[in-house]
Amino acid sequence: MIVGGGIGGLSTALSLHAAGLDCVVVEAARTLRPLGVGINLQPHAVRELTELGLGDALAGLGVETTFMTFADRHGNVILSLPRGRKAGYRWPQYSIHRGELQLALLAAVRERGVPVRTGVRFEDVAQDGDGVLVTLREGDELVRERADVLVGADGVQSAVRERLWPSGGPLLWSGIRMWRGVAEGEQIMDGATVLVGGSNRAGKFVTYHISARNPRLINWVAEVKVSEPGVVSAADWYRRGSSAEVSAHFASWKYRLADIGALLSATDRILEYPMVDRDPLPQWRQGRVTLLGDAAHPMYPIGSNGGSQAVLDARVLARCLATHDDAERGLAAYEEERRPPTSALVLAHRALPIEETITLVTERAPNGFGDIREVLSEEELAAMADAQRSISDADVRALNERESWSV
Repeated sequence: MIVGGGIGGLSTALSLHAAGLDCVVVEAARTLRPLGVGINLQPHAVRELTELGLGDALAGLGVETTFMTFADRHGNVILSLPRGRKAGYRWPQYSIHRGELQLALLAAVRERGVPVRTGVRFEDVAQDGDGVLVTLREGDELVRERADVLVGADGVQSAVRERLWPSGGPLLWSGIRMWRGVAEGEQIMDGATVLVGGSNRAGKFVTYHISARNPRLINWVAEVKVSEPGVVSAADWYRRGSSAEVSAHFASWKYRLADIGALLSATDRILEYPMVDRDPLPQWRQGRVTLLGDAAHPMYPIGSNGGSQAVLDARVLARCLATHDDAERGLAAYEEERRPPTSALVLAHRALPIEETITLVTERAPNGFGDIREVLSEEELAAMADAQRSISDADVRALNERESWSV
């Protein structure tokens, strides 16, 4: 039983089905609709989804990303990093609407006959020698159902995680507030670049196109540090933000690469939420219950890698369960493979590794520059590139040559 019908949960359902294992998805929302904003799928995730049969769907929905480009608040380019196939991977990187990706995964899950039960909320779990006994709420009724394994793929504020690890660490706020939206606008750069302007210490504005069907559709993200880091009790991912509030942080920008004001004005709904994560857990599993995706390792969304790591979790979990006779040994193998690298990624993201370099540019060239090499040394530029790759990339050769995880 998989708790959560998001990217991680649905990828898990597809992976388990492909490995010959029966599963069911339970999702608290009554209807799965194409909500949310943009997301990037890295080549390591695109490979796994392609092997699950979604290659054509991804190509038909998303934009194949060419570069990730960093600029100052004036629009002067600091660094451009090739992405996806331009970086040598056999698989693309895609910029795509999160809701459309979720619906594509859902369609594939249902097409393969995997049950997805909506309006069903996880309440509790108990274990005995025969597996797990899961308590669910359907409307006003509590029901108890048996499964061999329970997978908590229910997001940053996971109820399954809370049940397993009630003292497993609060939400930790970076002090950075984020605003996100989707709007139609004029083409930015080549129409396939993830463009990052400024630094979230003073103001960062990120833009990228997200639709193969509508080339004018742009996802934007604004990030501003407004407080010192601290603990928050909860985070509302669908709180409405104000265009005026966002505009105030960027009013002084002379940003020639994108029209920030026009994008804000064209956005129907702005979402506002804090940039949060949690401390890595020393263990995900208890018996036959484990965690996956943001429930296991929520990380700052600065490496375009959170959703991609959930896809990798799903594939490794299915492979480990399918290749071990005992479910608990399979879950232990899954955690042994996935917990160390994802814990390291959480901490690497928390360090905000490129912000110091971009801040240096602002300090050394507050009015802009002509040639970045007059501002940063080759060593500083190389360190910036390495820092971004450390939170986004897989080793190109290792990914290209690795054997398939399909079972």
